[in-house]
Amino acid sequence: MHSSFCEERMYACIDLGSNSFHLLIARWHEGSYDIVERFSDKVQLGEGLVEGGNITQQAFDRGLTCLDTFRQALARYPIEKCWAVGTNALRTAGNAELFLRKAREKGFVIDVVPGLEEAALVYAGVISALPADDTSRLVIDIGGGSTELVVGAGPRQLQSHSMAIGCIRWRDTWFRNPPQTASALSQRLDDAAQASAEVFAGVADELAATPWREVYASSGTAKMLSAVCAHKSQLTRSASPGVTLATLQALKADVMRTVLEPGFALPGLKNGRRELILPGWAVLHGFMTACQVTDLYFSPSALREGMLHYLAKASATGESPLHVLRAR
Repeated sequence: MHSSFCEERMYACIDLGSNSFHLLIARWHEGSYDIVERFSDKVQLGEGLVEGGNITQQAFDRGLTCLDTFRQALARYPIEKCWAVGTNALRTAGNAELFLRKAREKGFVIDVVPGLEEAALVYAGVISALPADDTSRLVIDIGGGSTELVVGAGPRQLQSHSMAIGCIRWRDTWFRNPPQTASALSQRLDDAAQASAEVFAGVADELAATPWREVYASSGTAKMLSAVCAHKSQLTRSASPGVTLATLQALKADVMRTVLEPGFALPGLKNGRRELILPGWAVLHGFMTACQVTDLYFSPSALREGMLHYLAKASATGESPLHVLRAR
C-alpha cells in the first residue's frame, strides 16, 4: 500500500494453492488499494500428491469448477489486469500441464512460480500491511504443499527458503488414517512434529545468521492456529500475540480430541478446517521448536497482496508482473 505507481485501476489476483484457490479483486489508486472482493475455495489440488504424484481426478474437477466460479466473479467488474499464479501442486504434479491447458481453455493463463519467487510474493504481501521501517522480520507461510521462509528488513529480502512441507502434505503423510487411541495418536502427533522439526532444522542455522526482531506467519494454517490459540489464551488469561509455543503445546490434548471425540468442537476452529488441525499443529510446532521461535504474529496479508504489489508496478511500466518479480 505504498508508492504511487498508477492512476485508479482495478486488478485481480488469483492464487492457485495446494490447499485453496483464492481470488482477490482490488481497486488501486494513488499508491494504495481497496479490496473490492475476496473469494476462496478449499479445492485441495494437492490432495493425493504424496501417494500418487498426480492431481487426482476429483481435485482436478474441483479446481476447474472453481475457475468457472472465478470467471463469473471477474465478469462483474471492469478488470484491467488479472494475474494468476500457481504454486507447489502445479510445480510438482505429473499432470500439472494438463490442468494448465484446461485452465487456458477457460481463459486463465497461469504463471507457475518456483518456491523462492513464491516466497518473494509472500514477503511483499506481509510487509505491505506493516509499518514502512527497517525492522528485521522472519516471515513464514505454511501452504498446502510447501512452506516459504523469508528473513528481511523493510523491503529488502535478506534470505529466502522454500521447504517441502505443508499441511496437505503432512496430513497425507501422517494423518490420513489417524490412530483412534489417545496413546497412539499422541505418539503420531509427536512423530509428525519431530519430522517437521527435522525439515526446518536444515535451515535453522542459516536463518539464525540473520537475526530478526519479529516473526509473522501468513495464510490458512497460521490463521487457523492463531484463532484457536486466541481462544486458549483467553481461558488462561494470557495476553500473547498470535501464537506462542507455550500455548501451542498446551493445545495438544484439545487437538487430539478433534479426532478422538467426533462431537468435540475446538473453540476457534472452523469445521471445514478440522482435518487440518493435526498436521497444521505438527508443522508449526516443528518450525517453532527447530528455529527457537517462542511467539509469532498472524499476518492477514500474504501472497495475493504481494501479487497486487507487483501487478501495480508492472502496469506502470507496461511489463508483465512475472518479469518485474524476477527483476527485483
